[in-house]
Amino acid sequence: MTLPPETDSPDPLDEVEASRAPLLDHLLELRTRLIWALLAVAVAFGICFAFAVPIYDILLRPYILAAELVSRSSGQTVTPQLIFTGPMEFFFVKVKLALFGAIILAFPFIAFQIYRFVAPGLYRNERGAFLPFMVAAPALFALGVSFVYFVMLPMVMRFALMQEQAPDSTRIAISLLPRVSEYLSLTTALILAFGFSFQLPVILSLMGRVGLVSASALRKGRKFAIVGILAFAAFFTPPDVISQIILGVPVLLLYEVSIICVALIEKKRNEEDAKTGAS
Repeated sequence: MTLPPETDSPDPLDEVEASRAPLLDHLLELRTRLIWALLAVAVAFGICFAFAVPIYDILLRPYILAAELVSRSSGQTVTPQLIFTGPMEFFFVKVKLALFGAIILAFPFIAFQIYRFVAPGLYRNERGAFLPFMVAAPALFALGVSFVYFVMLPMVMRFALMQEQAPDSTRIAISLLPRVSEYLSLTTALILAFGFSFQLPVILSLMGRVGLVSASALRKGRKFAIVGILAFAAFFTPPDVISQIILGVPVLLLYEVSIICVALIEKKRNEEDAKTGAS
């Protein structure tokens, strides 16, 4: 009597080793991408630190412009000036400025490393959908930074300078003397606030693509979005209606653009589902 050939049963240890190998490969790939990203930040930091003073002078241009506007409107000469009260304060300001500039300067390379890490796990159509968001995010962030530099910072500093008090027989002089670290903190806070708020179309479009939000839900939630945007504008602008409107209107427009983007994504998805169902 001939016995049937033995069938090879999968060894649990072999399965564990097979699953461990791809995980180690992913971890090695992640380590490589992180090293490249950190090297990019280090190189950018060296460049930004070498030019920290000229970069800080560029950031001071809105302050100087605000002083010129106040001088013209008041008829008195307003001289913008900054101080530092600690021996190492301005040095650490240059370090913080260089690090902040390095992250912004190296961000396109960091985003490319992130894409190269996640791209092997994406389908071809998913890669094509991911790339426009990688282009749109830095572009909208740059738009938000430009809005801060050319609109918000001059407005905030002009409002601050208008609080100064000229001396006379009954009053003493009250002058604005911000510290270099305070001005940098104000500038970076505004840049981050507006840069990330201008990412609204990218965030909502990504959420719409994965099905977390819909165009109809965004339209229904418009009134809540308006309240939130106005509260955001009131927190990051001087306490006057004009400043809040200048900030709130662009963000509201971006919210409407987000609704259009999500509607287009839904339309394209429905067309693809119809083609799939027909085939």
